[in-house]
Amino acid sequence: MADAAISATVKVVLGTVISIAADRVGMVLGVKAELERLGKTTATIQGFLADADEKMHSQGVRGWLKELEDEVFKADTVLDELNYDNLRREVKYRNQPMKKKVCFFFSFFNAIGFSSSLASKIRDINTNLERINQRANELGLVIKYQIEAALPADAVGARQTDSIVIPNVVGRSGDESKIVDMLSSPSEKVLSVIPITGSGGLGKTTLAKSVYNNPKIDGHFGQKIWVCVAKEHIKIMELFKLILVQLTQDEVKVDDREVIVKKIGEKLKGQRYFLVLDDVWDHDQGLWDDCFNTLMGLNETKGSWCLLTTRRVPVADVVSTHLKMNSGPYFLGKLSRDECWSIIKGKVMSAGEEVPEELEALKKQILGRCDGLPLAAKLIGSLLLNSGKEEWQSIVEEGLIVEESLLNEYQSQINQILKVSFDHLSPASVKKCFAYCSIFPQDTELGEDELIQHWVAKGFVLPDQKNNRVMEETGGKYLRILLQNSLLEKVEESWRTYYKMHDLVHDFAKSILNPESSNQDRYLALDSSKGLEENTIRTIPASIRTLFLHVEGGVSTDMNMLLRFKCLNVLRLSGDDVKFLPSSIGKLLHLRLLDISSSRIRSLPESLCKLYNLQTLTMRYGEFEGGFPKRMRDLISLRHLNYYHRRAEFKMPMQMGRLTCLQTLEFFNVSQEEGCGIEELGTLKYLKGSLRIRNLGLVKGKEAAKQAKLFEKPDLSRLLFEWKSGDRESDNREEDVLEGLQPHPNLEMLEIQYFMGNKFPQWLINLSKLETLWIENCKRCSELPSLGQLPVLKHLHLEGLDNIRFIGDEFYGITANEEEEEEGRSRASGSSTRRRKFFPALEELWVEDMGNLVEWKGADQVRLTVGEAEADALPMLRNFNIQNCPQLTTLSCSCKGLYVRSCHNLTSIKTGYDTASVEELRIHSCDNLRELPDLDLFGSSLRRLTIERCPRLISLGVNGQKCPLLRCLEELSIDDCEGLTTISAKMFQSCRSLRSLSVKCCPNLVSFSLNLQETPSLEKFVLDTCPKLIPHSLKGFAFATSLRELSINSPFSSDDSSVDDFDWSGLRSASTLRELRLEGLPHTESLPHQLQYLTTLTSLSLDNFGGIEVLPDWIGNLVSLETLELWDCDKLRSLPSEAAMRRLTKLNHVEVYWCPLLRQRYTPQRGVHLKEYISSDLTSGDSEQEGNNGAQTSVSCCFPSLLKKEKPGDEKCKE
Repeated sequence: MADAAISATVKVVLGTVISIAADRVGMVLGVKAELERLGKTTATIQGFLADADEKMHSQGVRGWLKELEDEVFKADTVLDELNYDNLRREVKYRNQPMKKKVCFFFSFFNAIGFSSSLASKIRDINTNLERINQRANELGLVIKYQIEAALPADAVGARQTDSIVIPNVVGRSGDESKIVDMLSSPSEKVLSVIPITGSGGLGKTTLAKSVYNNPKIDGHFGQKIWVCVAKEHIKIMELFKLILVQLTQDEVKVDDREVIVKKIGEKLKGQRYFLVLDDVWDHDQGLWDDCFNTLMGLNETKGSWCLLTTRRVPVADVVSTHLKMNSGPYFLGKLSRDECWSIIKGKVMSAGEEVPEELEALKKQILGRCDGLPLAAKLIGSLLLNSGKEEWQSIVEEGLIVEESLLNEYQSQINQILKVSFDHLSPASVKKCFAYCSIFPQDTELGEDELIQHWVAKGFVLPDQKNNRVMEETGGKYLRILLQNSLLEKVEESWRTYYKMHDLVHDFAKSILNPESSNQDRYLALDSSKGLEENTIRTIPASIRTLFLHVEGGVSTDMNMLLRFKCLNVLRLSGDDVKFLPSSIGKLLHLRLLDISSSRIRSLPESLCKLYNLQTLTMRYGEFEGGFPKRMRDLISLRHLNYYHRRAEFKMPMQMGRLTCLQTLEFFNVSQEEGCGIEELGTLKYLKGSLRIRNLGLVKGKEAAKQAKLFEKPDLSRLLFEWKSGDRESDNREEDVLEGLQPHPNLEMLEIQYFMGNKFPQWLINLSKLETLWIENCKRCSELPSLGQLPVLKHLHLEGLDNIRFIGDEFYGITANEEEEEEGRSRASGSSTRRRKFFPALEELWVEDMGNLVEWKGADQVRLTVGEAEADALPMLRNFNIQNCPQLTTLSCSCKGLYVRSCHNLTSIKTGYDTASVEELRIHSCDNLRELPDLDLFGSSLRRLTIERCPRLISLGVNGQKCPLLRCLEELSIDDCEGLTTISAKMFQSCRSLRSLSVKCCPNLVSFSLNLQETPSLEKFVLDTCPKLIPHSLKGFAFATSLRELSINSPFSSDDSSVDDFDWSGLRSASTLRELRLEGLPHTESLPHQLQYLTTLTSLSLDNFGGIEVLPDWIGNLVSLETLELWDCDKLRSLPSEAAMRRLTKLNHVEVYWCPLLRQRYTPQRGVHLKEYISSDLTSGDSEQEGNNGAQTSVSCCFPSLLKKEKPGDEKCKE
């Protein structure tokens, strides 16, 4: 398999040699003739390669190719040294004082001296290549110049294949439904597991993704965690770190298990969670015992699930045994022939297109090759898509044929299909790009820029002297070719996009990069954490060109050994034990990519600046406090500086303007030092992507700002302009500077921070491709730009604009006499008024911290101004978030999600013309809000309604004459609303979808008529601190068939006289109830006896039952009880009898706080003690500080299950 790449390697390197030889032939004294000779010889060899591809079966041809490969690499190395010498001389010329440059000019451009040793090497290479040419003739090879398009038409013109946009899963809907039903069904276990098992290529990960993204899963679990394991052996700390990274979406910088586990517990606390462990290989019993025991100890909420995918049955058996599953692993079967055919048709044809006759005729043969494997169907479909119809028959009948003996091995069949796909890749460079991907560990998430930068550094993409951007653009086209052939997968998430290789494809690519295939172009990845021997590095051939070195675990490695590998063009160093770069790094003159972003390196040696060939430098963000080396300007080939620092004081390299090839520069801090001004950006005409420019207060005016020449940089998609924070007077100079920073119209995202001008420049409203705009803390600005006509603006964030009082017509782009002008144009033309759109694409709008904003003109008012039939204002708006605008008095609601916070003068929220589309309404801390809009007008769209800290709210917007149509309402939360006295029963008459209901801290709430029979989907009900509520208004608990969690806190009058009026009898029939919390009955002397019938209860919490002295023995009837919490029970002196407690066989967690008499009874001195995780308060005589620290008392009682388990993270009790 490895021989398949040799021809591609030779073609790519040969192309590089020819290109360099042609470029340098007229510049080098003494070797001009030899370079011309080299160009002719290599051109002849190129002609033989096409014929050699067809005769690869010949051992002689394969030997000829390997010999050719060795010699071509020698030529490439020699010419690269020549190129390096030219770059060195160019740097020296640039650094000369002006007086000396004239003399240096003639020596540099007229006749570059070249060492006799290198000239001799070129002559030897020419001799050897001529001999190889002669050998080609002897082998019968003929010259066939094969024309390879630099970019096949398919890469541009073909429709996007399913590997780019995630397709609908074919043939797995039944599997998905079964698994989703299992996950969403009630479970008495803290954590259950479903291992999906099956061979590679069956679609285990695809099925897991479908389940993970199923809407039913979203509604059932509080947290979802996706972890790709993909390691033969994984340590428990690695696994916990991966889980924490997914929970926090942030890097884990600590290695202390206790800290990591505690943070996981904080994120999961009190929630059901869904954990996916994808591509698991390790079947170590101890690993999974440790993992699952810890997770179960961190969060004892019932009903969490783990979905695990693995090829190995022993893995599934281990986890199934540990968690005592009732059923075994979920074995994933093959697809039917029809399902495979559906995948292939989806690849080859557009929706609704008829199956071509040529394809139908080959159906039987194709499906025979698929063998029920979705990956095989996907690959064959992609292969046919990227080939002409006239080639289909030969591909199927010849390319896909395999020996009968191999048909029983599905992986051999997959590899055969992959081999055909690989052979059809064109140009040859794409084959090299594909094979190179395998050097990254399996399941690595690769960024597009990262991949392309590696390919460019390896020379797989040839440079273009006329266009500096061509290499990256070509690399992007190669990437699309691999996507179209399903050899890479594109994964799009809300905040990032990355690429992955299926593990079978990765294995195939790795076989192509077999080290034995070449002793020249070797790719090596070494990981010291897997037992790297100290002398291993000494055995590595010095000719390797790519090295990934990971060092950690206390392994000592002398970084000076890197000098041994003088041909390196890609070097990636990672691991905690890589802490410095040796000064000898500057001698790796072929190096084009250096990645130290995953190491602990904190400084760069000055010798780094001698790497004149270096194209990409990737470093750890924010870690280089010492700054860059002084002569960074000498890295004249640098194209990508992948580094970001948050501090505006961080010093930039001097004279960055000399790095004229630079494309990636994430930030630029303007400084007053010479060579660090904004004019340095002017010569960087190839900049692309994102750029943040800081310290703009140091720019002297419009003309100085213009020197950055941002208008001439069409590839910059994101710009961030930042002045120094802090209050200062309005400055017209800042307006001039911003005017001079006019970007190219291609800009997609713009952020402006701490600008202190009065107004924004006119160019802002002409950015026709702008999708995102952030304007922050521009406190002196008194008027907003007219943004309403920006055609593709989707996200708008306005924050900290203290001087803005009105947002009205000008903001939308409506002129004062617009209506009259429009009518005049209509009469003159005799046609109807044209329909206008304002913010036609805006989806998300944030308005925050605008302390003087008095009026916001909403969509309805705009329609009235322009004419209702002639205007669409904010037609696509999904979310409107308005916070901390204390002067705003009214607001209209015309979007899917409205979030209002800290608008203290807001008295009402008006309904808009599109109120019926509102799905979520969240209002927080609006002191003067008195009523909500009529909920009747929301129709069936409203799903979530949250009202918090609105003390003057008196009405929830329920029309007493008719029932609101809140059929889709799923969550209702009311908290801290002092003025609310009534919650009407009419509000719940149609709430068949309500899952969560919470009413808290409404001290004047008297009437809350709720019949749970009308809310059959209710799973969670919280009633907290509503002391005036009449308890008999809550009824229907017997019909609460979905209720799992009930919390009642201080709901009744202080004398507890109405406790008996509560529907305890109905509650005893709540067969689904799992968690019950009762609080705030300080004078009650006994628990409601109906509670003893809640035999499904797993958690019981009693708080502030001041009159109870002894817990009743019927507590022993709660046979499912696992957790018991007792809080603030002053008179409680005894738990139930020993016999009653022995019946609680599942009880494994007891917490006791602020129950002094109970603590006195259960002490070690009296011979009665609980496990240490039964936590008790200290008596009133102990220090307050100790009490607040939650001191623990170790006492014991007869809880059988308590004696079996230890609390995670605690040491065993020493009595």
